[in-house]
This record gives sequence, structure tokens and C-alpha cells, in this order.
Amino acid sequence: MWKIFGLVALQTLFLSGGQVMLKLAMQQLGKFEWTWAYFKSVLTDWWLLACGISFGFATVLWLYILKKFPFSQAYPLTSLSFVFGMIAAWLVFGESIPFSRWIGLVLVVLGCFLIMK
Repeated sequence: MWKIFGLVALQTLFLSGGQVMLKLAMQQLGKFEWTWAYFKSVLTDWWLLACGISFGFATVLWLYILKKFPFSQAYPLTSLSFVFGMIAAWLVFGESIPFSRWIGLVLVVLGCFLIMK
């Protein structure tokens, strides 16, 4: 039971980390343009490279999880990405999180524990 939780938590951590790196990359790149210079800056951005690597790890781990565990248990646990995403929004981007969202986050975590039972 705890093995799937740990694996999905790691997978969603890679997934959320990739999203954070994608946001950091997009903040740096400036206004979108249909020019070669813009796409060259996209293709050579280190945050985007790290994002792709993180997404790659998440995908490989997800393939393993799908092979070894019931989908009805594994897929709902991916809602942990909401937890990691909101914590990253608060810590990395300095976003203000209203109390109601923290309550929602607690409910998501409680839901994950109910799914594991």
C-alpha cells in the first residue's frame, strides 16, 4: 500500500517540478514571437531542458506504476500534484494562498489516504 503512495508521490513530484521549471522558463523568455530568434532562445533555455528531463522521469515512472498497480488506485493518487504545485506556488513564486485553498489541499491529501485504504 505504501509502495504505490511513495512511487506516485515521486512521480507527481517530478511532474510538478517540471511545471515549475516550465513556468520559470516562460517568465524568462519574454513576449512570444514567431521568429527564429525566439525559438532559438526556447530551444537553448536550461529551464526548459530541465523541465523536459523532469517530465521524462515522471513518464518513465508512470509507465512502471501503470504496469504494477491498479489504475483505479494509481490515477486518483496523481492528485498529489495539486499539493506539490500549490506548495511550489507559495515557496518558489511567492504567491499568496487563501485559507480556503489550504483547506482544499488538506481534503485532497485525505482523499488520497482514503483511496489507499
